[in-house]
Amino acid sequence: MKITGLLICVLSIVFQDGLRAQTYDGMIQKSYAYIDKNDLPAAEECLKAAMRLEPANRYNYALLTNLGTIQRRQGKHDDALISYSAALSQRANDKLILRNRAELYAEMGETEKAILDYQMLLSVDPRDEDALFQRGLLHLHSENFILAEADFEKIVEINPETMKGRLGYAILEKVRGNYNESEVILNYLINKNPEYIRLFEERAELYYLTNRNGRARSDLNRVFAETAEPSAELYMLRGKIKLAQYEKESAAVDFKKALELGYDKTTVETLLKQSY
Repeated sequence: MKITGLLICVLSIVFQDGLRAQTYDGMIQKSYAYIDKNDLPAAEECLKAAMRLEPANRYNYALLTNLGTIQRRQGKHDDALISYSAALSQRANDKLILRNRAELYAEMGETEKAILDYQMLLSVDPRDEDALFQRGLLHLHSENFILAEADFEKIVEINPETMKGRLGYAILEKVRGNYNESEVILNYLINKNPEYIRLFEERAELYYLTNRNGRARSDLNRVFAETAEPSAELYMLRGKIKLAQYEKESAAVDFKKALELGYDKTTVETLLKQSY
């Protein structure tokens, strides 16, 4: 009979050797082993078991952080939020935990809450380029172009050689409809950083917006080839490009995959109607 990872964790607790600290560490090591096997439910239960064994352990904030990330990877956003928030209750100014919760809020569509977490992170480290970049993107999402530009400008001020600051400007110009300016920046960045796949994703969308779908498809082919787990947004973009190229059946497959990964149902259904 096959014993699942979850059952193994339970049995490990039942047949513990009585050394609580070793069992606590043992559960943590088992969680790592299950993560390596991509058995995320078992890894989650092992971390919970470790904290039940030693609820007052001062390192539980790290376990809560890992637990939140494991839950997030399983799509358990509400559970992940509880875990990250519990970790922050123990380490309020921890940059990693703040960053993780900000990213989670962004995934959940809680833009303002994500911005607040990035602001807290930046109060700890005002020169954190990634936090400035991500906050700038969130401001763009809220169509607050002035605040977005201020964040990207701050990055360039901190680091004149920055790629993220310039990428921020490229995205800003694209959102504003200044496609030529955006393309100039993206081509410059790609020439200097051809290994940074995000640049090709942004340029693919730019090509799509300017009706150059062959070029858009070429950039996206590279993105998909080099991305282990393509996002819902990537599948949506590829589906829209295929639809523009009259590949309706293939486009529908991409739209359904985007829906499976959590993309807005109404938007997907509208495009699916155009695919039949």
